[in-house]
Amino acid sequence: MSYETIIYEEDGPVGTITLNRPDDGNMFTETTCHEVRDCIELMRRETRTRVLVITGAGDKFFCIGGRKDGMEDTRTYAGVLPTLDMYEAIDRLQKPVIASVNGYAVGGGNVLQVVCDLTIAKEGAVFRQVGPMMGSFDAGYGTWYLEDLVGKKKAKELWYMNPRLSAAEALDIGMINKVVPDDKLVEETRAMALIIADRGPVALAAIKGAFNARHGGVGGLARVAHDLLLRQYLDSKESKELGASFRERRSPDPEQFGH
Repeated sequence: MSYETIIYEEDGPVGTITLNRPDDGNMFTETTCHEVRDCIELMRRETRTRVLVITGAGDKFFCIGGRKDGMEDTRTYAGVLPTLDMYEAIDRLQKPVIASVNGYAVGGGNVLQVVCDLTIAKEGAVFRQVGPMMGSFDAGYGTWYLEDLVGKKKAKELWYMNPRLSAAEALDIGMINKVVPDDKLVEETRAMALIIADRGPVALAAIKGAFNARHGGVGGLARVAHDLLLRQYLDSKESKELGASFRERRSPDPEQFGH
């Protein structure tokens, strides 16, 4: 099957989805979200592959979030990036998913790697959440899953203060699993995937299901928060001022936040 914004390849038991928009930071669009979801749904129905790898095209960006190119100018769901479709598909897939971070993982791109079962990154990778400094947020998968990885205090720090983390720092706090030399990322990612592929697929599916069971309510919470973001926050003075100050590279004016 051919896609517009992703590349899907199989090599033995390993399937790889590559976000293929390197000239735009591999940002996901509406099309990308649907293509990732649809590709994963096809993987659910075949037995050829045992492991899925998600990575970005090029050597600079894994993914730096989402862009609403071509979407309707509406505050209903027709105007909302279907990012939750991707996250939910990764969760539902009975096969382990590895994020192979080949560069910047920022905003929604960092949430994407957090949602994956494992993350391997090159030494030059960079991780960051930027929502509250640019007029957005992810109050669902991006918070719950990050808390599980790094603990509540550290997760709040990452969301409240938006520090930029190197791959080594991300590894140190438990946000990712492994860091490798830049030129070894593809090789080491495949080695990790093949180790997992050698395990029992039914056992792995059961283990993944058990890990995800405690988050049974996150989908609903994320949807509620998504609606809040769509219907209220993005149109607020706070969101607009933060977005403007971020674009203009200046400190935001709290007096413009409103009440």
